Amino acid sequence: MKTIIRLLAATAIALSPVAASAQADNYPSKPVQLIVPFPPGGLADIHARTVADRLTAAWGQRVVVENRPGAGGSIGAQLVAKAAPDGYTLLFSNTSLAINPSLRKDLPYDTEKAFTQVNTNAIVPNIIVVRKEVPANTLQELIALAKKEPGKLNFGSASNGSFPHLAMELFLLEAGVKMTHVPYAGAAPAMAAILGGEIDVLASDIPGAIAHVKSGALKALAITSTERSPSLPDVPTGAEAGLPNYTAVGWQGIAVRAGTPAPIIEKLNAELHNILKDPKVAELFTSRGVQVKLETPAEADKFFHDDIARWQRVVTAAGIKVE
Repeated sequence: MKTIIRLLAATAIALSPVAASAQADNYPSKPVQLIVPFPPGGLADIHARTVADRLTAAWGQRVVVENRPGAGGSIGAQLVAKAAPDGYTLLFSNTSLAINPSLRKDLPYDTEKAFTQVNTNAIVPNIIVVRKEVPANTLQELIALAKKEPGKLNFGSASNGSFPHLAMELFLLEAGVKMTHVPYAGAAPAMAAILGGEIDVLASDIPGAIAHVKSGALKALAITSTERSPSLPDVPTGAEAGLPNYTAVGWQGIAVRAGTPAPIIEKLNAELHNILKDPKVAELFTSRGVQVKLETPAEADKFFHDDIARWQRVVTAAGIKVE
């Protein structure tokens, strides 16, 4: 009897890749749920619905977007962490998924083990801007000014622990300078504050700052990605501005429950690439200051785990805490 059980187990193991491949061939055979852990109407929601509509058209199966906002994205993420690992519950993931493990000790899942990143669809850089009265026209001049009077300059953010906050903290860490953080209740109030002279420096997304940069109300000193933006081609990257190790980008992508069969992940990744290569989709993304990115599942998952480690370093070094 033991011999028979061992033979059956061995047969199951041997057939499992075949079964997974067959499962992928039939995927999806029913509607797919795409969880967006943020409210409707924002950048993530718009992009998620674009992807969902294109997947629906390609597959002939509905991809239904469900907004589940709250707790920095962890409420929606929890639904995927508890779902079956079969590719029928997707997470529209973004930077907060990588930041939360460092800031929120009460997460109802282990981020490192609960998710597999299928693709990083888009990179969302910030630009470091200063109000026009600040006597710095380059990033190095800003660093010199901060070193001259540590803590005198202040910078704003959308909220304590937000990506723009951490992007600035990483800048301070790499530059070896100190500034005073002033958190606001959202990106719009933070932008109003720098335009009104309440703060000196801000890391902002490109759509939120571009009009003010072009009008001269703000000076753009650097973009936080490794590539310049077509929207502001004269703004140097952090490396070009003298900080070779400074990269701080937000991102958006698709994640699944860990343990989802590799053939399903590969099939989903390939379809996402087809969508992102569509000129109309690429134009929609880039018009919002977003850089389209095509990665293999392995590359996307490595990027995801590297990002978790990056923000853990920043949160620890800056002593950031959220209530």
